[in-house]
Amino acid sequence: MHPKVNFISNRLSLRTPQRKSLELLAAISADLDLTKSQGDAAFLSKELVKVTQHSGVFEDFERDFPSLCFSLATGVGKTRLAGACIAYLYKAHGIKNFFVLAPNLTIYNKLIEDFSQPNSKKYVFKGLIGSTIQGEPNVITGDNYREYAASRLFRSDLNINVFNISKINSKEKGSTTPNIRKMAEYLGQSYFDYLAGLEDLVLVMDESHHYRAKSGMKVLNELDPVLGLELTATPQVIKGSKTVKFKNVVYEYSLAKAIRDGFVKKPAVATRKDFKPEDYNDREKDRIKLRDGIALHEDARTALDQYAREIGGRAVKPFMLVVAKDTTHAAELKRFIKSADFFEGRYADKVMDIHSNQKGSEKDDNIARLVSLEHPDNDIEIVIHVNMLKEGWDVTNLYTIVPLRASASDTLTEQTIGRGLRLPYGRLTGNELVDRLSIVAHDNFQAIVDEANKPGSIINKDFIVEIDPNELNRRKEVVTTTSYAESEYDQREAEITQIAEPERRAVAKRENDMMRAIHRQLPKMNDKVASVEELRKPEVRAEVVRQVIEKVTYGQAPGMFDDSLVEEAEAVYERVVNTFVAKFISIPRITITPKAGRKHGFHDFDLDTSGLNQQPVSHEILIREMQSGKTSSLATNNQNLSAASPFELILVELLNQPEVDHSEHPELLRKLVEQAVAHYQSYLSNEDDVQNVVIVNRRAIAELIYRQMMNHFYLEDLEFDEVDINTRPYTEIFPHHYTKYGDDRIEDFKSNVGNAGVLKMKLFTGFAKACHEYYKFDSYTEQLFAQLCEQDDYVERWLRPAQRQFRIYYGHEGKLYVPDFVVECQDAIYMVEPKMAKDMDAKDVQDKATAAVEYCKYASAHTAKHGGKPWRYVLVPHTAVTLNRSVKGLMGEFTQEE
Repeated sequence: MHPKVNFISNRLSLRTPQRKSLELLAAISADLDLTKSQGDAAFLSKELVKVTQHSGVFEDFERDFPSLCFSLATGVGKTRLAGACIAYLYKAHGIKNFFVLAPNLTIYNKLIEDFSQPNSKKYVFKGLIGSTIQGEPNVITGDNYREYAASRLFRSDLNINVFNISKINSKEKGSTTPNIRKMAEYLGQSYFDYLAGLEDLVLVMDESHHYRAKSGMKVLNELDPVLGLELTATPQVIKGSKTVKFKNVVYEYSLAKAIRDGFVKKPAVATRKDFKPEDYNDREKDRIKLRDGIALHEDARTALDQYAREIGGRAVKPFMLVVAKDTTHAAELKRFIKSADFFEGRYADKVMDIHSNQKGSEKDDNIARLVSLEHPDNDIEIVIHVNMLKEGWDVTNLYTIVPLRASASDTLTEQTIGRGLRLPYGRLTGNELVDRLSIVAHDNFQAIVDEANKPGSIINKDFIVEIDPNELNRRKEVVTTTSYAESEYDQREAEITQIAEPERRAVAKRENDMMRAIHRQLPKMNDKVASVEELRKPEVRAEVVRQVIEKVTYGQAPGMFDDSLVEEAEAVYERVVNTFVAKFISIPRITITPKAGRKHGFHDFDLDTSGLNQQPVSHEILIREMQSGKTSSLATNNQNLSAASPFELILVELLNQPEVDHSEHPELLRKLVEQAVAHYQSYLSNEDDVQNVVIVNRRAIAELIYRQMMNHFYLEDLEFDEVDINTRPYTEIFPHHYTKYGDDRIEDFKSNVGNAGVLKMKLFTGFAKACHEYYKFDSYTEQLFAQLCEQDDYVERWLRPAQRQFRIYYGHEGKLYVPDFVVECQDAIYMVEPKMAKDMDAKDVQDKATAAVEYCKYASAHTAKHGGKPWRYVLVPHTAVTLNRSVKGLMGEFTQEE
C-alpha cells in the first residue's frame, strides 16, 4: 500500500470500502495528468484509457473533465472518504484548492461543520492536522466567500470551498446575474471566474446524482477542474421511465454488501401473524400497522436501555418514522396518534409531522426538533413525514419504519430505509434488537418476501419478524439485579424507611450509607491486595476507611468532620468484608486476545463439475432473467448481462461470497471459474448456449464453487497474546440487566414454566448460593444445572456472569465470550458451558473453549502464587445434565485439558 494512503487510512480509521476507494484514487491519480482539459476530446480520451487500466467497471467520464465516481452505500461514510481524498491529493500531489458541492441546505450545513469544526465528532481531518495537513484548512462557504476573498486572511495553504446549488445560483433582487459571477474589485474578476482560473481546482460532488441535469452539468464544466470526485449511494438517474446508470463509477460498494459486512443495521421486514389485507380497508390497515410499529419501537427502546446499562455506555433513545401518502393523510395519522384510542394517549405529546406545506415558524420549529432527535432531551418518538427526509438527515436512532400505502418496490428502496441504517454505536453490537431496523409491511408482505428473494436485494429473505397481536398490550421493563451483597443494602434501606422514630431512622440510614460506601470501595482495592482475604489486613482497612471518608466529606473544609465518622467506618468494616466475601467469587482480571495475523485461506484443488449440467432456456425466460438482473450485484457494477463474458458473470457472483477475496486468491479463483466455463463448453453446442446457461444459473454456479472452496478452507491454530500473571486478583461482580413483561411474576428457579420460548422470557429467583438475586436461562439445561449447583454440597457459590465480567476474546474475528456459569467448589473454580450434544464439536464452540482454557491457564498460574484455587473449563453436553448427577461428577468427566 502507498505509505501516504496507509497513514491517512490509519489516522482516520477508514473502513475497508473507504480504504479501497482511497487506494484506487491513489493509483489512478498517479497516472493522470491532473491538468485542465478545457473540454479537449483528445486529452479526455487519453486520460480515459488510463482510468480503465485501474477499474474494470469504468466506461466514460460523462463530463468535460476527468471525473471519478465512488459509490458507497448509505451509512458507510462518504463524507469521511471525501476528507481522506482531499488530504491525499494535498499531500501526494500538492493540490491546494477544492470545491465541495452539496445538493441542499441540510448537507451544505453538515459539510461546513464536518470540514471546519475540529471538536466535532465527525471532523474529517481528525488526526491529520499538523502531520498531513499543516494548519486547519480555510473553509470558504457560499455565505462568506466575499469576505474571505477580500481579506485574504488564510490560516493555511489548503482552501476548501463549500457551496450548494442555491448558493451558486443566488441572485440579488432584481438582478439576472448570480452573485458568484459578479465582478469583485478585490479579485479583478468574479469569484466564479477566480475558481475556474485555479490551475489545481478539484471538484468534490457529494450526492452527485443531483448534478446530472444539463444546466448543472454546464455550470460544473465551466469550472474546468483538473479532477472531479463524485460520491453517492445511488449512481443512477431516472430519465422518463428508465433508470440510467453512471458510466464513470470506478468503485462501488452496495448496500447489500454493507449489510453483509456489518457496517449498517440489518433491515428486517415485520408482519403480523395470519394477517389478511383483504379483510381491512386502508384506514384500518394504517392503524394496525401503527400499533404494530409501536410494539417494535418499544422492543427496540427496551433493548437499547438494557444494552446501555450492560456496557455502562450512553443511552440511545429510538424513534419511529411513519411515511404518509400526502399531507391530508399525515394530518389524519397525527390526530389518531394523539387520541386516547392510540395506546391511551401515551404518545400524544411525542409525535410530530413534517412536510413541504409547513411554513414559517412551524416549519423552523419542526426542523429544529427533527435535527435534534438524537438528543436525550428531545421527547419525540414518532415522526410522520411526506417526502421531506432527503439526503443529509443523518440520524442513528431510527429503529422502526412504517410505510403506509406504499408498494413493495417503494418500501425496499434505499431512499426509504436508508435514513435508518446508521449504527448508534458505530458498529454492530451482537444484540439482535440493537442492530436491527424494522420495516412494518403487513399488506405487502408476500410481495416484499418475493423482492427479498431477488439477487442483490437489500433485505435478507431469512430476516423476517412476526408480530404476535396478543403481545401488543404487554409492556416490557428492564430489571437490574446487582450482586447479592449490594442488594442487601438496598433491602436494608427499604426497611429503614419503615422505622417510625426519626432519630433511630437517621442513625440506621447513616450506618447503611457508610456500609454501602465501604462495599463499593472494596472492588477498587484489587490493585493493592493479592486476594480478597487481604482486605481484612489492618493497613488495607485503614486505606479503605480513609478513601471512604474522603468521599463522604468531599467539598467540606478540612477538619469539618469529627473522629466519629472514622470510628463508625471501622466499626462496620469487618461486617462489610464478611458480606462481600460470602457471596463473591474472585475472578482474576485477565484479558485473553487472539494474536493478530492468524493465517487463513484455501488449499488448491480442482472443481468437481458433476453438479453442473444445466441446459439453455427459452429466449423469453432469458430476457426475463436479464431484466430482473438489473438489481443484481453484477448489474450494479455497470456491466450488461449480455455483454459480460461467462467468466466475468460467474466471478462477480463468486466475489459476493464471504471469505472470498480476489486480491488474496486470484489464481485459484481464475482456475475454478475457467474450469466451470470449460465444462459448459464441453457439452453445449455453441458459445451462445454457454452464455445463456451462465446468465440464468450464475448464482447457483457461484454457490457450488463456493461450497467446494469451503471444503478446502484452512485456518491456522489459534494463538493468544501473552498475559502478565501478576494481574489484579479479582473484579467486582457486575450487575445483570434483564427484560421482562411488566405483568409477569418472578418465578422460583425450580419451577417448570413450559417450552424454551417461554423459559427465555422468565426471570427466576430463590437462590441460596448464587451471587445475584435474579437470573434468566436460555435453556432448560441451564436451569437444571443451576438446580444442581444449589443442591450439591461440593458447590460453595456460583454465578451467571454479566456481559462485562470477562475479557475473553475468541476466534478469527476476536468476538467477546461470556461463559454460562462460574462455579466455585471446594477445591477448584470452574467455568462451565452446557451445550447441545450435537454442537459440542462446532467450530464456534471449540474456539470459545480454546480461549477459555487459555484464561484458566493464566488464572491458575496467578492463584497458585497466592494460595488460591485452580481454574478449570468444563464443556458439558446437555444430555449429561440431569438431576441425579453431581456437579463434582460432571466437572471430573467434562473438564477440558490445556
